[in-house]
Amino acid sequence: MAKQQTFADKAKKGKPAFVSVKFVKTVKSEKGSYKFNEKFVKLDDVSKVTTLK
Repeated sequence: MAKQQTFADKAKKGKPAFVSVKFVKTVKSEKGSYKFNEKFVKLDDVSKVTTLK
């Protein structure tokens, strides 16, 4: 008998409930130079990107 279900079929079943986004924030230091703070944020929907601060 042939295999009924492949690994690719199993992987497609579950869609993640969130989207991971890399959030980069600029911060001005006391010396006047800029620093970049990076972090990954999980969002429910991509349209909520504009609400990040």
